[in-house]
Amino acid sequence: MHLRLVREILAADYTHGSLYVDGLFECFTLEDAVRGDGIAATVAQWKKPKITAIPYDNHTVIINFSTRFQRLLPLLEGVKGFSGVRIHKGNTKDNTEGCILVGQARSGAEIVNSKKAFDPLFEKMQDAIGRGDIITMEITR
Repeated sequence: MHLRLVREILAADYTHGSLYVDGLFECFTLEDAVRGDGIAATVAQWKKPKITAIPYDNHTVIINFSTRFQRLLPLLEGVKGFSGVRIHKGNTKDNTEGCILVGQARSGAEIVNSKKAFDPLFEKMQDAIGRGDIITMEITR
């Protein structure tokens, strides 16, 4: 399974995007603000904890238990300068802390109907892993 997050609206304090599953639109996304280009000599030159979107890159996604959320959630592996980056429900930039939120619609700096977007996406991901597929995620502009 291939996920592709296309960042479309890069505001000063949040980022809106669209998420595609195997080339088909799935839902909208909300992340923290993109700061710098994520390619600077050191992560410290562009990352501000809990308010910076992860860098543009490709990742493997696994599903494992989140101690913070006390449930199984998708986790992006090998994110430069970050740990614990998950795809999960939430509605505002304050819910992200570097993670990727999903929703059915955008409303200003927020995303709405997050549960209605997350549940079918998560089911598709679990089915893919159950079939033995590897889930990859590409983050692009």
